[in-house]
Amino acid sequence: MKRTKEIRQITHNRFLNYFTLDAVTKSGKKKEYYMASRAEQTEQLKMITEKNTPDGVSVYALYGNACDQVVLVRQFRYPIDTYVYEFPSGIVDPGETYREAAIREMKEETGLQLQPLKADPLFEIPRFQTIGMTDESCAMVYGYASGNPTSVFEEDAEDIEIVLADRAEVRRILQEEYVSSNCAHHLFHFLCDTDPFAFLGDCREKH
Repeated sequence: MKRTKEIRQITHNRFLNYFTLDAVTKSGKKKEYYMASRAEQTEQLKMITEKNTPDGVSVYALYGNACDQVVLVRQFRYPIDTYVYEFPSGIVDPGETYREAAIREMKEETGLQLQPLKADPLFEIPRFQTIGMTDESCAMVYGYASGNPTSVFEEDAEDIEIVLADRAEVRRILQEEYVSSNCAHHLFHFLCDTDPFAFLGDCREKH
């Protein structure tokens, strides 16, 4: 039985919208619930489409001849009014695959070229983010980055510092800085595993 009876779209913005749900609890009591979504229209909500199409992509990329650095961005985020460490990431554009989005976002945010790994889909399929308040889901792409970092492609609305962090710096960041949860999880692999991509198994062919 569906527990959402009616959906009201409150805002009509491009990148994020607010919805009110008339819902019922497991015992049948009426409940009002509030959520945000990347959907531009009610019909695009995942509860309507029943498809987990990725809204965004996040990129875990190694850098350097010895692959002993990880590519991070230190980005200003308005909800906390300060900077947070994240992986290069962004929204998947219409008609774009999440791997294409990963390559584009890496270039736009860092100036680096991304060579994605062809990982088992188990590791890439979109996962839900803060599911208590949004249906947003994000795919992961893994790979190797090359080239020289530059902010030349950064938009005015973005405030991004490119960080190529070795293990000592990653440890400091995890101990002292704000870090997105998705990023932090993978940084533990980078920090503690001899091969940071070992968890991907043998399915690591380069595109």
